[in-house]
Amino acid sequence: MRRLIFQVAVGEVPWFYHPCMNSAQRYADRIGAHYLRLTEPMLRIVPKKSQRSENALRLGYLPIFEKEHGFSYLGEYDQVCILDADVYVRETAPDIFPLAEVFDFAGVVEQDLPLQEKYERKVRNYAADQYGDKNRRFYNMGVTVWSANVLTYLNGQTPKQFIERPEFEPYVNGEGKYRWSTDQTLLNTWVASENMHQRQLDWRWNCMYDYVVPTALHLNPYFVHFALASKMPRGGAEIPDIIAGLA
Repeated sequence: MRRLIFQVAVGEVPWFYHPCMNSAQRYADRIGAHYLRLTEPMLRIVPKKSQRSENALRLGYLPIFEKEHGFSYLGEYDQVCILDADVYVRETAPDIFPLAEVFDFAGVVEQDLPLQEKYERKVRNYAADQYGDKNRRFYNMGVTVWSANVLTYLNGQTPKQFIERPEFEPYVNGEGKYRWSTDQTLLNTWVASENMHQRQLDWRWNCMYDYVVPTALHLNPYFVHFALASKMPRGGAEIPDIIAGLA
């Protein structure tokens, strides 16, 4: 099977994410997958009636949706793993692709993480706000695997046409409760509405640093996701030191 690991590094990419991206490239080499890092925007998604902040559109487009350019490689590749730029892949991580081989989509449900109590509350509040149900289980879209079967659900559309579907306009515009949303709510809603064949991966494939209890980092997580880097004491500059401690 042909497999691709896809990452996006457009716009202002903090220097401390480079060790994370380099780890993903090494991982691809190790497991025999291809690796592609997008450094120039391809989709340039712009809200039709933006309710987002001025800062969100500082590049003239919404960079978070550039990740969906990864869908354009489905068909050329049997599976595409889309990784956020702030995900560190440990040298001991096994091959993720076989786990998702017979599924349309695979990811980690945030509620399955060994969360700190304050983040358990945050996740419940987020679910209630974004999906109208505090008990709604949802995937963190920082680590995902998509199979070529997803082309069926794209209905012949390009990634840009997909994001610009009328039903997704509230998410792209940032209307109301979606003002600060990324692509996560859009993709969770889409995966559920299409009733895709899903694989809920073990939490170790997306160990969200600062969300999990400290002991979780001693339980051999495979991918460590620095999703709250900007809120760290040094604004994320400590990530290389943390990575060194994980080795």
